[in-house]
Amino acid sequence: MEHTFTVVDRFVRYAKIDTQSDPHSETTPSTEKQKDLSRLLVQELLDLGVSDAEMDEHGYVYATLKSNSPKKVPTICFCSHVDTSPESSGANVNPTFHKNYDGSVISLPMNAEVKIDPAEHPELATKVGMDIITSDGTTLLGADNKAGVAEIMDMVAYFQANPDQPHGDVRILFTPDEEIGRGADKVDIEKLGAKYGYTVDGEALGSFEDETFSADMVKVIIRGVNTHPGFAKDQMESALKAASAFIDLLPKDGWSPETTDKREGFVHPYEMNGGVESMELIFIIRSFVDADLAVYEAELEGLLQTAMEAFPNSTYSFAASAQYRNMKNVIDGCP
Repeated sequence: MEHTFTVVDRFVRYAKIDTQSDPHSETTPSTEKQKDLSRLLVQELLDLGVSDAEMDEHGYVYATLKSNSPKKVPTICFCSHVDTSPESSGANVNPTFHKNYDGSVISLPMNAEVKIDPAEHPELATKVGMDIITSDGTTLLGADNKAGVAEIMDMVAYFQANPDQPHGDVRILFTPDEEIGRGADKVDIEKLGAKYGYTVDGEALGSFEDETFSADMVKVIIRGVNTHPGFAKDQMESALKAASAFIDLLPKDGWSPETTDKREGFVHPYEMNGGVESMELIFIIRSFVDADLAVYEAELEGLLQTAMEAFPNSTYSFAASAQYRNMKNVIDGCP
């Protein structure tokens, strides 16, 4: 039994394809360019002999490693997402190798201000002697989650090259738009046909997670009263100032990602755009307990109402929407 690992070569190839998602888009996928990688994955799967590999109109890739086991075993699924974060450019990614890492500070070659310091990232101490891949400092790398995509593809290559290794039906699923909380929105569960699924994403080598946050998104729109600055006295109400007053009311010693850990939930102001006339604010709400989401949202809207009291002629809208739910809710029912 031999296997030539292809995961690094695959990862580098996938990382160079721009698949950034867009939270402001209402289409699925949110960006058409995500399909560029999805189409490549379909072709590579076909080349590996996975004959049913296909991409649907929404950019989801489905494929099957056919069972070679004499036993009747449940169908399982391995899933990863192809999109990368909208917070940083995914174009012109240049994966950079740091060979035989010596434990020192890693400097990124095209941006001297960006350094990866083991004092801030102690997990680097476990990587001494290994090869580390980073971006060149001008973009994100896209390891979230093209590393997972590459790992699944390497697994497929392994089993296709070693048919003596028994396994049941294994469904492969690559999704768009996970980074904007919509990765599962258009999955055809009946078509997928898996009893159990594993998402290859996230934590350190060897870790296994059976729980995650439940997630909502909140969109706040504040509409101020705009007029010419030369005639604005007692007339203008700046939506920008109202939004700032609102943000300033958020708790300083809790609620936020930077002040919480472990199983604590949080309210995270994620994006803010606009000006005097209107402002749009996006919050992501996270908790391991579903019911807590509504509590956070009610308290958040209460803070908004308090802030708006100083802007009596301005208006706002507050809309919460579900993104995904803690997988433990389902897993606990399937011991």
